[in-house]
Amino acid sequence: MLLPIMSIVALRRSLRGFGRNRHGSAVVEFAIIAPIFFALIFAIIETAMVFFAGQLLETAVQDTGRAFYTSQTVTATGLNTALCNQVTTLMDCATTKLCLDVRTFAKGAAIALPSVVDASGNYTCLIQLPDTGSTDVTVVVRGYYQWPLFVTGLGYNIANIQRGTATNKRLLAAATAVRPQ
Repeated sequence: MLLPIMSIVALRRSLRGFGRNRHGSAVVEFAIIAPIFFALIFAIIETAMVFFAGQLLETAVQDTGRAFYTSQTVTATGLNTALCNQVTTLMDCATTKLCLDVRTFAKGAAIALPSVVDASGNYTCLIQLPDTGSTDVTVVVRGYYQWPLFVTGLGYNIANIQRGTATNKRLLAAATAVRPQ
């Protein structure tokens, strides 16, 4: 009969000793905090990449508009190539991701820009160049790119494209207006 009592006492003594032992507590604390820490680090990196890609697109659209303004590039293919050459370091130039929208408006007229993204998230880009030699127009050059997001599964979601159940993309947009010389 004494044997079960001794084992209960021994069990209590070992559990009490385990509770007092501080070896390995840092590992346990790190295991609790690590997922939150790494999720935060990945969210910061992803946000920085989105801002960096947006700035790259903005610069590329401005340079493309400037190339059109100075008559270095005056065709639709030339404009697409000029934009694509500047963004290839971070972006895929596939037509499903990168979109160049060029609209022409009369000089001094109100500029009403339609949305180029429909309800399903597809682009309807148009390149509408002015007649050669026409200087009484304003040309608006806009660029769009669907940036893929990876940290959305961890609860951090900066997506702004709602396409069905896939919400892991952010639409980057940039625009500039020029008047050809």
